[in-house]
Amino acid sequence: MPSLTVNGHPLAFHMDPQTPLLWALREAANLTGTKYGCGAGDCRACLVLVDGQAVPSCQMSLGEAEGRAVTTIEGLSHDWSHPMQQAMLAEGAIQCGFCTPGLVMAGAALLAANANPTDDDIKAALTGLCRCGVYPRLLRVVHRAAAMRGQGHPSSPPLPAPPASG
Repeated sequence: MPSLTVNGHPLAFHMDPQTPLLWALREAANLTGTKYGCGAGDCRACLVLVDGQAVPSCQMSLGEAEGRAVTTIEGLSHDWSHPMQQAMLAEGAIQCGFCTPGLVMAGAALLAANANPTDDDIKAALTGLCRCGVYPRLLRVVHRAAAMRGQGHPSSPPLPAPPASG
């Protein structure tokens, strides 16, 4: 019976250890914020943090996650106070919402490792498939989230919206 820590809580899963972590989270733990997209890890809609690293949960088995700390979009913050969540809202980077959890988790992992990422760092880290095409906003999202973290996450209010550009 694989056991791991999910969003700060120890959980034991009565599932085959070969079950993809994605399905264990969605079906057994009822954490449905992690989305199924392609099943190959390419779309990155299913990203979770495993020991702080962004990992496509469709590509990791429950057995491989045993003993590790997993954070899902539900565990990032309980009140949408994480700077990535705040910045996604402020920049209007949420459209259909399908890619949102994966992009937020990728950005959170990036900011945890690099407090002041460059545009190239952001492009390399946020490679998820967005069917609505919010890609131009993602650079602003991560830069805004980085600035918010510098102001004292999580209690910092959202930054004012940047001026519209053509």
